[in-house]
Amino acid sequence: MPRLLGVEIPADKRVEASLTYIYGIGPTTSRRILEQTNIDPNLRANKLTPQQINEIIHAISNNKIKIEGDLRREIQGNLKRLQAINCYRGQRHRRGLPARGQRTSTNARTRKGPRKTVGVIRNPDAKAGKV
Repeated sequence: MPRLLGVEIPADKRVEASLTYIYGIGPTTSRRILEQTNIDPNLRANKLTPQQINEIIHAISNNKIKIEGDLRREIQGNLKRLQAINCYRGQRHRRGLPARGQRTSTNARTRKGPRKTVGVIRNPDAKAGKV
């Protein structure tokens, strides 16, 4: 398995698809990187030469594409900022609710988690007629 910027990419897949295993690189970005480096997108990742791997790494760094740890840190910083300024989106993130206007009376189970069933506890003295 070839290693690009600290990430193992699958060797048996096409280069275009295996680049998307790097966090922050999607299909469009991987296509653009391969166009800049003049590498065939249909080439398998295990057939890449060390020179081609270096070209891909240089293309990512020259285009200033944020990937992996830097991108995760930036996203976390953005969420922390929203929560710190106490804006509506920040409050929704803090409470673990949908932040983009979706309904929550039904659905929203991905954000809210599984249903928390609220049961009724009967008073033990009520049956005997003491209350």
